[in-house]
Amino acid sequence: MKAAATMRAARMHEAGARLIVEELPTPIPGNEDVLIRVRSCGMVPNLLNVLHQLAKIAPGLGMPLPPLPAVFGLDPAGEVAQVGAHVKNVAVGDRVYVNPMRVCGTCRHCVDGDFAACRHYTFNGYFGFSHNSLEIYDRYPSGGMAEYMVAPSYAAVKLADQTSFDQAARLGYVGTAYSALRRSNVGPESTVLITGASGTLGLGGVISALALGAKRIFAVARDRGLLAEVKAISPGRIETMSSLDGSVREWIKEMTSGEGVDVAVDCLPHGAPVEQFLEAYHSVRRGGCVVNAGGITEAIPVFLHDLMTRNISLVGSLWFTPREAREMAALAESGLLDLSIFETCACTLDTVNDALGDMSARRGGFSNYVVNP
Repeated sequence: MKAAATMRAARMHEAGARLIVEELPTPIPGNEDVLIRVRSCGMVPNLLNVLHQLAKIAPGLGMPLPPLPAVFGLDPAGEVAQVGAHVKNVAVGDRVYVNPMRVCGTCRHCVDGDFAACRHYTFNGYFGFSHNSLEIYDRYPSGGMAEYMVAPSYAAVKLADQTSFDQAARLGYVGTAYSALRRSNVGPESTVLITGASGTLGLGGVISALALGAKRIFAVARDRGLLAEVKAISPGRIETMSSLDGSVREWIKEMTSGEGVDVAVDCLPHGAPVEQFLEAYHSVRRGGCVVNAGGITEAIPVFLHDLMTRNISLVGSLWFTPREAREMAALAESGLLDLSIFETCACTLDTVNDALGDMSARRGGFSNYVVNP
């Protein structure tokens, strides 16, 4: 598979402006990199916030975006077109998902596998978490809204033939919830509460909990119609409740004979009221775990004496590791992680701006918006 000398890409030149499709030089991989022929790239709802809002204020928040003009695109999948001299884990022609997580790879945190602690931690094609991300952007400037992109070999995750590129482009937000569940040791004996369960992140949590064997999953969201579809995924293991219908904590107590759930994973979006998070917090049993993987930005009042006496763990979870990405690919191959629930809404580079505007019509987390370069 020989790459062309040039490629088409959709770039943003000004914060909040329309993406412009241009002809650019095809990037050249380094010794430890791979060149990917992008076949599909995810477009999650938060992408609009990144392009139109965060792009204007990110520097002041210490969350830099790639220097403009830039090619965005968080969750690419495609075929390996070229490998660097030192690459051993993938070969030309392999079908892969490209984890957008970028790290330095050499600090003590990276060596220990604690990638989120790396001072260079960055989401390629999206945003970073410190000024150190600028070094990452210099090495890996482009996201997935292009015909080709370069990525470090550790980011390339092999896909089975039965996992389509469009399905793989959803692994980022599925993985965020999957990692939150892994951090709380969810397994066959676990009871799990997922808030925002019908959304992009929350629905990933539901199917991940099923894949990990959780025996009971309590899915909470607002939209009753979407919740009915969530329950239909596995009627015998999923129970649902609309947050508009009363107290979640009282419902959970009733459904668990007063004990509470083992794990509560908050997948609520930015702008959701903090009271919904607190309902989930108070729904866990003594010794349980609350994991925040969502976007609530308000401060939460937590009674520390209650945290101590109930032996509750309250943790944050950011993205997922290369190992967890491989696990998800294996679970998808075996059919345990069911990616077929997603309904693909595909566009091309030429129609990407219209598609970004159309995402407001999505059917919660079931809609899977992608661009096929």
